[in-house]
Amino acid sequence: MKDILTAPFVKEMCDTTANMYRLGWDERNGGNISYMLDEEEVAQYLDINHVLREIPTGFKADALIGRIFIVTGTGKYFKNVKTDPENNLGIIRIAEDGTTAQLLWGYKDGGKFTSELPAHLMSHMARLSVDKDNRVVIHSHPTNTLAMNYVHELDEKKFTHTLWEMCTECIVVFPDGVGILPWMLCGTNEIGEATAEKMKEFRLVIWAMHGIYGAGKTLDETFGLIETVEKAAQIYMLTAGLERKNTIKDEDMIKLAEFFKVDYRKDFLNI
Repeated sequence: MKDILTAPFVKEMCDTTANMYRLGWDERNGGNISYMLDEEEVAQYLDINHVLREIPTGFKADALIGRIFIVTGTGKYFKNVKTDPENNLGIIRIAEDGTTAQLLWGYKDGGKFTSELPAHLMSHMARLSVDKDNRVVIHSHPTNTLAMNYVHELDEKKFTHTLWEMCTECIVVFPDGVGILPWMLCGTNEIGEATAEKMKEFRLVIWAMHGIYGAGKTLDETFGLIETVEKAAQIYMLTAGLERKNTIKDEDMIKLAEFFKVDYRKDFLNI
């Protein structure tokens, strides 16, 4: 059996959480990640039949029964994941009842998965219903994206259009736009259900005055989605209130989308 700490998925989680903390997206214990793993790959590093303990999830996820995830822990700081992954991460499998997480590794200090796990599981199911290759859900608090919530209309079309105007690559990276939820109490099934509903249409969902959810096939792709939104939001915040002399026109966005052959939200343009 190989050393679990050398597993690519553990290393990816360590690198991603460290990078997000470095960027200031995940202060203190803010933010969480869940990453669906391949059972055969996990079995190279763990005895997948050995369950350390069982933890109720508070949500029934029938569509994910038997699926294995590596998930950040509740109350854990992203800055500590790289130096102590076994305490700050856990590998869980959704049990046959759909409501129990079987701990296969991690949370060594007796902890458990993020309090947002139900929202993650709901989002995974929603994304898998439209993209069978989806594997990752990331929640974080990117500074400029959050700041933009306070000075820009929280309208999906207008918010997306503004982001698309900020960087040439934006319409190519997230042509499906950005979904937005009003402020809701976090850590509840209600916000999870609302996020999952948006995830059927968007890979990026903003929680107003809180942060953002992103979904994708890999950690790199999902991180890159959020990173691109954050860069666009930063440019917006740096130029907000200034006289704008130039912008990326809608006809230019169309040229970009068609050149890179992406299926973009035509209804989010103004022509």
